Amino acid sequence: MVCMSCQVVVAYELEKLGLNQHKVEHGKVEILEPISDEQIQTFKLALMRSGLELIDNKKNILVENIVNAITEMINYRHDELKINFSHHLSEKLGHDYTYLANVFSEAKDTTIEQFIIHHKIQRVKQLICDKGLSLTEISWRMHYSSVAHLSTQFKKVTGVTPSNYKQTC
Repeated sequence: MVCMSCQVVVAYELEKLGLNQHKVEHGKVEILEPISDEQIQTFKLALMRSGLELIDNKKNILVENIVNAITEMINYRHDELKINFSHHLSEKLGHDYTYLANVFSEAKDTTIEQFIIHHKIQRVKQLICDKGLSLTEISWRMHYSSVAHLSTQFKKVTGVTPSNYKQTC
């Protein structure tokens, strides 16, 4: 529930249930008044009808926080990372990286590293087509050690080189 329209839907569904004292922000809802089990179930169903999901299991919440942190790093962080992704996730989420990796792998059937790689490549594809940036600029922006590393990883994931991909844009 990162986008504004999702937040609006969540707030609307809470108000329909008569729950007017709440905070809805970046992937989290805080209800400031008592809520019954029946209201929770009604809320879950309403969210499902809107294509959203209520995550109330602590491990699932942690996995969602990992996904959000990775998405934020890949899509919105343009400055140079002073530490690697594993340290960044550990610091941001307040858990040992091994624990985060185990919980994530169990829930998503992939490693955090593979998840990051695939999402970075998706972002690289967008940047190649949308921004008119050079491969060197994209490599720097996406925190690759070199253009060669980016190109190798890109081809491994997509099956084509970045240059060949650019021709399809």
